[in-house]
Amino acid sequence: MGALDDFKAFIAQGNVVSLAVAFIIATAFAAVVTALVTDIITPLVGAIVHVDFAAWRLTVNGSPILFGLFINAVIFFLIVAVVIFFGIVRPMATLKKRADAKKAASPPTTRECPYCMSQVPIKATKCLYCTSALPAVAAT
Repeated sequence: MGALDDFKAFIAQGNVVSLAVAFIIATAFAAVVTALVTDIITPLVGAIVHVDFAAWRLTVNGSPILFGLFINAVIFFLIVAVVIFFGIVRPMATLKKRADAKKAASPPTTRECPYCMSQVPIKATKCLYCTSALPAVAAT
């Protein structure tokens, strides 16, 4: 029974459930992007350039090499990369930059005790840890 209980605890963890949900959403997103590439973008490019990528193939010793489908896969990859970059990476970087700016802008709330090197509140007159008298802090 121990292994089954461990497995139940593992599955019940929040990060495993979140990972499963992310995987399912990513799979659905991949299907949508694949349809976008194969059913809309590739035919549009083919109509403009008068080329059907899906029909591009090379036969070597009776084996077809479908490099047109490879081109579709590259377009699919580029679309996913652009969506991830502009939909996740850039917004997260912006949020992180804002959070870092708020941290830098806020005044410190602690200082280091010069005797025991512990962090104490900025307005403390005695160290909580070593009970040494602390020098006064200049008013800001």
